[in-house]
Amino acid sequence: QVHLVESGGGSVQAGGSLRLSCAASGFMWPIRCLAWFRQVLGKERERVATFFTDGTTTVDDSVKGRFTISQDNAKNTLYLQMNSLKPEDTAMYYCAARGGDCYSGPDILRQYTWGQGTQVTVSS
Repeated sequence: QVHLVESGGGSVQAGGSLRLSCAASGFMWPIRCLAWFRQVLGKERERVATFFTDGTTTVDDSVKGRFTISQDNAKNTLYLQMNSLKPEDTAMYYCAARGGDCYSGPDILRQYTWGQGTQVTVSS
C-alpha cells in the first residue's frame, strides 16, 4: 500500500526555519513528480515546490530564495527546507507524488497520492 508520511511541521516566529520531511513507501509504480503543496482553510491547495526525477527542481515565486526542495533517494524521503518564514507561509503542508507528469489543472486531489499533511504556523 502506498504511503506518504510528512513530519517536521510546527510553530515558529517570523524569520525562523523549519525542515519538512516526507517518507515514501509502498510504491509499485515509478514516480515522475514529487511535490510539496500547501493549503489554507477555505483556499485551494497550491503547489510550492517540485522535484522532478531528472533532479531539477522548481519553487513558486512566493517562496523563491527561501524554500528548497530536495530528495534523499537512499532514504526514500523528500524534504522541504523553509527559511525566513513569514506569517503568510502559515498553512497545512502536504507531500504529493504522481506517476505521470506534474499536474496543475482542476481536481488535483484525484491526480496525486497525498500524505496526511503537517501544520506550519508562523507568528509575527
